Amino acid sequence: MAFNGELYIQKKLKTPAVHHESYKQLWETKWKKPCDMGVYPFMFGCTKDFQPVVDELVKRDFKEPYNWDEYAPVYFPKAEELVGEAEKAEKEGHKEKASELYLRASAVYRIARFPAPRSEKQRHAWTEGKKACLKGLSLREHPVHEVMVPHKHRTEGEGDVIPIYHQLPEGASKENPAPTVLIMTGLDGYRTELVAWAEGWRQKGVGVIIVEIPGTGDSPALPTDPTSPDREWSSLLDWADSQEGIDSKRICVWAFSTGGFYAIRLAHTHPDRLAGVVALGGGTHHMFDKDWLDNVNHLEYPFDLASTLAYKFGYGNDLETFKKEASDKFSLLKDGTLDKPECARLFLVNGIEDEIFPIDDYYLAICHGAPKEARFVPDRKHMGEPESFVIILKWIYKL
Repeated sequence: MAFNGELYIQKKLKTPAVHHESYKQLWETKWKKPCDMGVYPFMFGCTKDFQPVVDELVKRDFKEPYNWDEYAPVYFPKAEELVGEAEKAEKEGHKEKASELYLRASAVYRIARFPAPRSEKQRHAWTEGKKACLKGLSLREHPVHEVMVPHKHRTEGEGDVIPIYHQLPEGASKENPAPTVLIMTGLDGYRTELVAWAEGWRQKGVGVIIVEIPGTGDSPALPTDPTSPDREWSSLLDWADSQEGIDSKRICVWAFSTGGFYAIRLAHTHPDRLAGVVALGGGTHHMFDKDWLDNVNHLEYPFDLASTLAYKFGYGNDLETFKKEASDKFSLLKDGTLDKPECARLFLVNGIEDEIFPIDDYYLAICHGAPKEARFVPDRKHMGEPESFVIILKWIYKL
C-alpha cells in the first residue's frame, strides 16, 4: 500500500464508474437498491416518494455537471406534499404517522441538497429538511432533541454554538450516567441522517450525540483552519462533562467517512478524554494527493467528490487551488499528528477497495506513532459495508 509510489487501487484510478454518465445510471446502478432498503443516503426514505422525482430527472436527462439550482427544485413538490400530509396527520392526533411523514419529507429534501448545499436552492432544501426532520423526531415516542452547545473555545470568525442532536436512554441520571456514542458525520451525511442510529442505541441503554464536522451542515468551525476541529471538540467535550446523565469516562466516538479524518486527529489531540474512537472509512494523507484528487470525481462517489471536498474545506469552487494546497495544509502525516506519542484507543476500519479515501491512509496510520487497532474488509469499497458495521458494533459493545 503506497509502495513504490503507487496506491493500492492505482490501476483502477483511470476507470470511470458508469453512474457518472447520467442520473438515470446513478439511480439504476447505485441508488435504487439503497433507497429500497432505506439505508445511506436514503435514511427515513421511501422508494415510492422518490420514483416520480427520478422519472422527471431521467425524462429531463440530467447528467454531470449538474446545475444544482435546476436539479434541487425537482424534489420540492414531493417533499412539500409529504410535509402537508404530516401536518394533517399531526392535527388529527396521529403522532406516529405524522412523524413518519415528516421524516420521509426530510429524506427527499436531503437528496435535493446532496452532496452539499452549494447553491441557493440546495440551501433551501437543507433548511426545510432540518425543519421536517426535527419535527418528525420530536413526535416520536422517544424524542431526539436538538441542543445548541456553547462553543466556548471558538476563535474570531467562528460560530458561538455547536448544533447537535442528542438523546439519552431512560433512567440516565447523575447516579446512573449513560455511556454515550458521539457520532461524527461525514462529507454529505449530516445530523439529520445519522440520527437514524439513535433509537438502536437508546434500546441498548446508550446515549447519542450527533455532530457535524467543519465545513458541513451547521458546524461553527472554520473549514479552512486545520486547528478549528480541536476547538469544536474541546467545547463539545466540555459540555458533555457538564451533563449529569452522560458518563464522561465512557464516551466513544464513531466517525463516518470524512468524519474519520477528524476522528483520527481527535484521538491524538484529546487522547485522555475518550474511551475509544472508531474511524470508519476516513483518510489521513493520500486523500489529499493531487493524483488522487485528479481522478476521484469519476470513481465510487455518486457525484463530484474532489469538488465537494474543495467546497467543504472552504475553497468554494476553486478546485485547482485546493489540489495545490490541501496536502501541505491538512495532511495528518505532514502536520505531525500521526507521530504523536499519545493516542486514544483508535480503531481504523475500511474496505480495502475504497475509491473515496485510499486504504493506504490507514496503513500509513498504523505505521506511525502510538499503536492502533485496524480491520480492513476485503473486496469491499468505501467504509467496508455491510460487514464493517457488525465489526464496529461488537467492538463498541465490548468497549
